[in-house]
Amino acid sequence: MAKGIMKAIRNRIDKMEEGSIFFTSDFNDIASLTTVRKCLSRIYEEGTIRRLFDGMYDKPRYSKLLKETAPPDIEKVSEALAEKYNWTIAPDGNISLNLLGLSTQVPMHYSYISDGPYREFMINDIEITFKHRANKNITNLSKPTIMVIEALRVLGKKRVNEDTVAILKNNLPNKEKKNILKEAEGCTRWIYNVIRRVCA
Repeated sequence: MAKGIMKAIRNRIDKMEEGSIFFTSDFNDIASLTTVRKCLSRIYEEGTIRRLFDGMYDKPRYSKLLKETAPPDIEKVSEALAEKYNWTIAPDGNISLNLLGLSTQVPMHYSYISDGPYREFMINDIEITFKHRANKNITNLSKPTIMVIEALRVLGKKRVNEDTVAILKNNLPNKEKKNILKEAEGCTRWIYNVIRRVCA
């Protein structure tokens, strides 16, 4: 294994911020996949990087509060996977409810909707699931729009009330509302009617 290749890979990792996610393919401009795998395996054994699963790593972030290495950032992991496979993703309905302040229940695993195929990944003991949704419901929509649509879909028409509208109105940034209103025009009619009230 050429020392120059190892040095180039180390230098690139050194320049990454703590918590960064990367793949073996991110170094294919430096060396062949087989060589990169060998280099990353050696760096992993030294403890500088962490293998999340085959071909995917992160540069661990040290938590001063916990005084130990922080666990992988699942949101970053999910976004990195989506970027690698060219998927549009957003938290599914249950996670969206939580993030938008409509539920205090913390999901047991991380689940996302995606315009890609159904896939599951295990990061240590954490399960990440990507669930396929029809393209018209997700592709070319921003994350806030998808989250609102998903949250309302999970709640259902009968459970949406004035409190729901008020919480969304308060928790969504005003700068996002105009875009959400425009992007959601093609969604289910009752959901769009709620969004119109939220973004009014």
